[in-house]
Amino acid sequence: MRFLRQSLTGLFLCSVAIAVLLYAGDLIKTALDEKAARADRPSQSRERVFAVNVITASPGTVRPVLTAFGDVKSRRTLEIRAALSGQVVELSENFVEGGQVAQGQLLALIDPANTQDALARIETDLRDAEAEQREAVAAVLLANDEVVAAREQVALRNRVLQRQIDLRARGVGTVAAVETAELAASVARQSVLAKRQGLAQAEARIDQAATRLARAQISRDEAKRRLADTRVVAGFDGMLSGVNLVEGGLVSVNERLAELIDPAALEVAFRISTAQYARLLDDSGVLRQAPVKVTLNVFGTDLVSSGQLSRDSAAVGEGQTGRLIFAQINQPVGLKPGDFVTVEVTEPPLNYVIRLPSSALDAAGEVLILGKEDRLLARPAKLLRRQGDDILVRAPDLNGAEIVAERSPLLGAGIKVRPLRATDDKAPKAPDMVELTAERKAKLVAFVTANKRMPAAAKQRILGQLEKPKVPVQMVERIESRMGG
Repeated sequence: MRFLRQSLTGLFLCSVAIAVLLYAGDLIKTALDEKAARADRPSQSRERVFAVNVITASPGTVRPVLTAFGDVKSRRTLEIRAALSGQVVELSENFVEGGQVAQGQLLALIDPANTQDALARIETDLRDAEAEQREAVAAVLLANDEVVAAREQVALRNRVLQRQIDLRARGVGTVAAVETAELAASVARQSVLAKRQGLAQAEARIDQAATRLARAQISRDEAKRRLADTRVVAGFDGMLSGVNLVEGGLVSVNERLAELIDPAALEVAFRISTAQYARLLDDSGVLRQAPVKVTLNVFGTDLVSSGQLSRDSAAVGEGQTGRLIFAQINQPVGLKPGDFVTVEVTEPPLNYVIRLPSSALDAAGEVLILGKEDRLLARPAKLLRRQGDDILVRAPDLNGAEIVAERSPLLGAGIKVRPLRATDDKAPKAPDMVELTAERKAKLVAFVTANKRMPAAAKQRILGQLEKPKVPVQMVERIESRMGG
């Protein structure tokens, strides 16, 4: 019985297999016949239609933006050097790298003992010179009095002589008396000469005393200046850089101690081509004071400051091209001298221009527009500016035309396309955000906190973003790239 059942089952399965094979053979035969029939029919070519993105040309007024890269510098810097040699006996607590100092603040004191002693000796010499001058003045006054008295004696002796002459003429006087009077008058005149010589010597003594006093005053002023040079003070409000001094150390004359930088008087220097430079000149050939935006990227956070063009270089450096331009920064935000920044200069406006993607223009200066029956037409367009991924062109004949946004080698004049028009109600894409693990967030916070080169304002901004549940992916990637993660 069991054998019979197994035999019947085998026969059934064999029958099913044969039926499946017959059905498969029939399907293969039918497919071969249809293929042969299609091969016998003539082929019909179909025109290929490409889908393209189109933009409606809308001419208008655009202010182009010139983008360059530059270095931040300070317009006001001061090298602090030692005017005297000696030992540093006092050092300000702010005399450190990055220390904030105020104008006139004492930064360092070089031992003033020797200069103080020299000043005391010179002041003593000065008092001696002043006393000598007073004595010379008194001597001149006395000599003047003596000259006056001598001249009075001369007048008196002359009167006596004249009286003796008169008496001798009347026969009353004698010749001896006249001769005696003449001798006395001569002696009186000789005395006047001597007194005048003494007056001249006294006056010369005044000049000598004045000269000695002037020399003493010059020495005193020099000693006071040397004493003042022992005090190293800040010339203006600013920050210290390159500090190279410790309390108790010895300094030599003209030794560089630090550099004082004014963080509020910053400017950016950047180089542009000659063609770009020509676009920034006014009608008289003078550089325009065009507005400037200075951007410093710190771990995905942009520190933006405004300013304006101030001047250009006087000459082109050897082996260099283009022009070196300087822009003054107004109220810099987190910028430091030496920062590498992006500079965006707003150029004069261009009228009746069309803004397009750079991929819309080919090397021959032509764009493709949508014609009748959605077929493409080539039209010339004059390239005026490149603005990142966009271009500014001028083509009066393209007003209102639909222009292909992305050209390809497959597209050309006469090609039929299917236009894809952008809608205006698309919302801007939000930046990608990521939720950090506690360990990953802790590493990022520790790295940002320990970074001493990052400005305090930027550091606080980044730490505030890291405290949020989700943070921008770009910022995380920038920080981790600097961490080596």
